[in-house]
Amino acid sequence: MWTEMIGWIGMVFSMATSVPQFVKSVKERSTMGLSLLTYQILFAAVACYLVRAIAIREPVFIASGVANLILTSGMMYLFKKYPEHS
Repeated sequence: MWTEMIGWIGMVFSMATSVPQFVKSVKERSTMGLSLLTYQILFAAVACYLVRAIAIREPVFIASGVANLILTSGMMYLFKKYPEHS
């Protein structure tokens, strides 16, 4: 049970690192200084982890994977939306 709680805490930490970057990019209307390739690789990695989490039916990793895919997709959208600032 405590290991599941650690998983949820890890998800919160993960979101705490991703959300501010997304918000900053939206506010500044820029992705300058960020690597699109890094976000593409991150998307692929998270998608793989999510498939595994679904296969083993692990709720904390499913939730984390979905949240991370949404944020990573949002960042990749910003690269497309603000190409002159990339």
